[in-house]
Amino acid sequence: MKTKAVRLYGKADLRLEEFELPKIKDNEILAKVVCDSLCMSSYKAASQGSDHKRIPDDVDKNPIIIGHEFAGELVEVGSKWTSEFKPGDKFSIQPALNYKNGPVGVLSAPGYSYHHIGGDATYVIIPNEVMELGCLLPYEGEGFYPASLSEPLSCVIGAMHANYHTTPGSYIHNMEIVDGGKMALLAGVGPMGLAAINYVLHRDDRKPSLLVVTDIDQDRLDRAATLYTFEFAQSRGIELKYVNTSVMADPVKGLKDISGEGGYDDVFVFAPVAPVVEQADKILGFDGCLNFFAGPSNPEFSATMNFYNIHYAFTHVVGTSGGNTDDMKEGLAVMAKGLDPAGLVTHIGGMNAVIDTTLNLPNIPGGKKLIYNHVEMPLTAIADFKEIGKNNSVYSLLAEICDRNKGLWSVEAEEMLLANAKSLGY
Repeated sequence: MKTKAVRLYGKADLRLEEFELPKIKDNEILAKVVCDSLCMSSYKAASQGSDHKRIPDDVDKNPIIIGHEFAGELVEVGSKWTSEFKPGDKFSIQPALNYKNGPVGVLSAPGYSYHHIGGDATYVIIPNEVMELGCLLPYEGEGFYPASLSEPLSCVIGAMHANYHTTPGSYIHNMEIVDGGKMALLAGVGPMGLAAINYVLHRDDRKPSLLVVTDIDQDRLDRAATLYTFEFAQSRGIELKYVNTSVMADPVKGLKDISGEGGYDDVFVFAPVAPVVEQADKILGFDGCLNFFAGPSNPEFSATMNFYNIHYAFTHVVGTSGGNTDDMKEGLAVMAKGLDPAGLVTHIGGMNAVIDTTLNLPNIPGGKKLIYNHVEMPLTAIADFKEIGKNNSVYSLLAEICDRNKGLWSVEAEEMLLANAKSLGY
């Protein structure tokens, strides 16, 4: 079976190549990848090459396939796994393989470390350890893009679960956000911030009473408010506020005033910017937990914190990087109950767009860039479909579908694109 894939050879050295996959072993599975959501982590991996902790040292001679937020369907199942999987099954993959009983420090992951599996390929071979570790996840919902986005959704789910609070007079840490508490998402209307808002509003087991989302880009705040409305939040028992801190004379005082001056129980930082981290520290309430979600590319990144409050107000910090398999399963389950992750997606493209998009990801505005691996299509903003559609019937139909869905991608749009990809003209 031939596959076409984007492979990493070194720093900023990505190549779109076609090559032959070996015949699968009895303990492996051959799969077709339908779509992959490009992630800033792939940009970091491509920028750092073998200096990245997950990239093999010999990547220049044995390249790896990039991409780790992908979904598709199984094509051929090795005999070891035929009792659990069958051809035609739709799937998502948890790339953060959890070697509970394996060697210490193992960081191998699809999209970073493997020669025959990664999200930016038409066909891949799923290795035995992915199944052994329970990281091949069945997806029974409609379409494919929700399964692809279950990985980024799992990251915010894991972040919520990782927060903790203390019990006065004891050393017990109670995991999770405060149910009925006050929560702030700082720099919170980027792709991952939107995923966090979406999850918080759809969660049934616990939720804050106040959710404050900040940013310094009013257009992005306005878009978030149309996707995740005050009215829907109210119906879920949550007071939702979008705040542009760039127009506040004193953002810390303003945010604390919104909280009722007591500060926030749970504060999440979605940008690796020192002033944002310091702002988060200053708005924490008693026993407040700061979750530094955004992963910096600078290994020397630092910010100041108030240690007086750490000592006397019991404020504390956690950092999370990715979600685990249970978080992905929860993400798939909450999507089955009505959560649509389409609000994260602002651009659509084909395999031919992966290299330039990945290497320039920090400079491309908007949210998630969703790639369809069996399609030839330049990276295109959904907002531009209508204009391009004046001279292209496929874009025109996509624009009509997205307009009916608040300007968002959808299963209907996905099916239409896949059925008419050859008519795009590329």
